[in-house]
Amino acid sequence: MNTYKSSLKAFSNLITALEKLPTIGKKSAQKMAYSLCVENKFLGLNIAHAIENAALVIKKCHKCLGLSESEICEICLDDTRQNGELCIVANSRDIFIIEEMGEFQGRYFVLDSQQDLEQIDFSLLNHRIQAESIHEIIFALSPSLANEAIMLYIEDKIKAPCATPLQFSKIAQGVPTGIGLDSIDQLSLLAALNSRVKL
Repeated sequence: MNTYKSSLKAFSNLITALEKLPTIGKKSAQKMAYSLCVENKFLGLNIAHAIENAALVIKKCHKCLGLSESEICEICLDDTRQNGELCIVANSRDIFIIEEMGEFQGRYFVLDSQQDLEQIDFSLLNHRIQAESIHEIIFALSPSLANEAIMLYIEDKIKAPCATPLQFSKIAQGVPTGIGLDSIDQLSLLAALNSRVKL
């Protein structure tokens, strides 16, 4: 056993924790830990405080299941965004990606539980469709056979308002198969969103 490493228990624990982050390997974790603990301790303490504060404050919006610092997020509270369009995304990160484009003016619904379709809150989703006079459901899911099945399942479970025919669409096929939205450039994603196709 490396006695030098074992004598730096706190440092080793930090490296181990950083390694658990997506795309961070052991060498990158070591560099980050050294930078935060030795080269720039002030930055390290600032980041630690920001992480602690965010972890305590951030919660899921009660309406869209996206991220929020209050019970209802700013997008759901914004009356100007009640345009009848509801964009269904795989996770909260995808809302950030679409919002950065500044083109979509509707609202969102986050699946989060894609792998377990039985956990999707269809009562919440159907209530929103009725209450917000939704006329178009836009699936912003990366193209794959699994996501095609998810879209069909959700479409079958959604109850359209009697007075309003509900249209279903998905982002165009310019998005590569099996790639998450966070791996697509904004121009391609914007084109896919604007060129969405009916289901």
